[in-house]
Order: sequence, then structure tokens, then C-alpha cells
Amino acid sequence: MYKMLAIDIDDTLINDKKQITEGTKQALSAAVSQGVIVTLATGRMYASAKQLAAELSLNVPLITYMGSLVKNALDGQVLYERTVPLDAARAIFEFCRDRGLHLQTYVDDVLYVQESNEKAEAYAALSKIPYTVYPDFEKLVLMPSAKLLIIDDSEVLDRIAPSLRELAGGSVHMTKSKPHFLEIVHAEGTKGHALSHLAQHFGLELSQVIAIGDSWNDREMLEVAGLGVAMGNAVDALKEIADYVTLSNNDDGIKHVVEKFILQTA
Repeated sequence: MYKMLAIDIDDTLINDKKQITEGTKQALSAAVSQGVIVTLATGRMYASAKQLAAELSLNVPLITYMGSLVKNALDGQVLYERTVPLDAARAIFEFCRDRGLHLQTYVDDVLYVQESNEKAEAYAALSKIPYTVYPDFEKLVLMPSAKLLIIDDSEVLDRIAPSLRELAGGSVHMTKSKPHFLEIVHAEGTKGHALSHLAQHFGLELSQVIAIGDSWNDREMLEVAGLGVAMGNAVDALKEIADYVTLSNNDDGIKHVVEKFILQTA
């Protein structure tokens, strides 16, 4: 019997109109009423994830920043936290500075950029969180950050990723959450690490957990969960390692999973 459901947000929980459908809301509410713990597992910052949690009336710990921060939506209690090692952050900052790449950092749940541009504006619109321009950006590298994010064309990110991994060594985890988002967190800041910690917090076995996602950054949590589910619109690589592939985010894929595996009405 499944007791916990961890759901990615972008292109999973929300459809292409950036909405949670009524059908999905009702299905998740029914799961909660049966005692299932429903949480969000996202690369988004906590402040952004909390908005979606409120829409679903969830008062549970949320997995945010890819897994770097697990924080309770109700009282703000931090259950798990990992920050990007400072040496790695400094090396990545210098790499981006020297090549004119757009780098964002997150300190104390504030999104910082060096300058206002189209990439910052588009990201802020997506996450519904304002950004703060910090011209003396290099000083932020000395502060513990939950995540670093590089935004660029997919081909550019694919080309620079090997060099960045070599610079940072094994101290960070690097993955794409979207084709043009390269996310960099602590090596133990993955959704898999966070989900394992959260299940233990609630006294659950990972076999009792369902994890649902669409992108390669969801791989770790799909691998540790008892049932790893890929959305119908997921990248092919994630579908290949998933235990089950559901409908797309535009076809109530979350609702289908809840009805089939939790409510058992499908």
C-alpha cells in the first residue's frame, strides 16, 4: 500500500497552461483523505513551491531546490539541507563570468542575478518569484547557496557541462530540469536523497512511496521510490528507467496515477 506521493511541478503537476487541473486537485485531495502524504519535489525555490502547495492545501514538508532543501510548508521547519560547496561555487562562477554565461544563485530563499535580462525575467515569470539584482555578484559566491542555475541554449549547456563537472569534481550534482536549465546542487542535494530522508522522517519504507516526474532531474527520486512514474510527456531517458508511464501533464497524468495505484478506481 502506497503511503507517500512525491510530485514534480513543472510539466508534471501543472499543465502547459501552468495550471493544476480540477481533476488533479480532487484526486490528490482524495489521496490525502485516505492518509497518503502528498508532497512536491521540485527544482524550484521553496517560496515558489509553497505557492503551489497552498493551492493544494498541503501542509507537509516540501522537497525544493532539487533536493537541497526540505522545509515544512506550515511552520518553516527545515528537515534536510545541503548547500553548494564554496570551492565549487567559486570555480563555477569564474567559469560563467569568463564566458558571459547567465548564472543565478539562491541564498536564504532569495533569487539573485547579476543583471536584469530576458533570461532572468522569463525565469521569474515562470516561478512567480521576483529576482534581486546584485551587481557585486562575486560576493554572493562566499555565501552558502542552495542551488546554482545556468540558463542558455540546450546545446551550449551540453557543451559546457563536462568542463563544469571537471572543475567541481565530485562535490556537486549537475542535471537539466529543462533543456535550457542546468541545475547545480550539492552532491547529496538530489531529489533522491531528499525523498529518502523524508520517507524516513515519516517512518515509511521507500517501497511505500510513489515518485512522479518528467525530466532527467527526476531520475534519482524515481530510482529510489517503490514506484517510479514518468509522465507521458517525459524525456525518453526517464521513461526507460521508470516503472510505469502515465498520461501527459495535459491529460491529467497525476490523476490517473492516483486513481490507479492509490484510490484503485481506474
